[in-house]
Amino acid sequence: MPKLPPRWFIRGAWKAHRGLIRVTGLADPKPGGKFGYLRLHTTGRRSGQPRAVILGYIEDGDALVTLAMNGWDRADPAWWLNLQADPRATVDLTGGSHPVTAHEATGPERARLWSALHDYTGYGDLDAFATQRGRETPVVVLARP
Repeated sequence: MPKLPPRWFIRGAWKAHRGLIRVTGLADPKPGGKFGYLRLHTTGRRSGQPRAVILGYIEDGDALVTLAMNGWDRADPAWWLNLQADPRATVDLTGGSHPVTAHEATGPERARLWSALHDYTGYGDLDAFATQRGRETPVVVLARP
């Protein structure tokens, strides 16, 4: 089973990644290739302040799909907690900004999307890393109204 790097390394990689995206821009997913990058804008569940995060995603028809992982840590990422409190958000894509409403995929929808995520590079050994979390990784669907 692959071993996760130390938390300090993951946080440093996130900072470097955000800087790289600022320079190169967001990207569309390529089926059979790399997942895309979007910027998700949420409202802080406690502060009420606007928050933004860059996430990897794939497309499922008109919906966008991402994983609520925190560097494969057991804890949920703050953006997912924000969406659970208020599922309305906005995403920035290469083609512009769009309002979305989030929900967690469950049952057959989750199984189908989890399988679809395997068709993209960038997640590493998805199943092995998810097992190390010790609980199910939420698959988040960002549906356009």
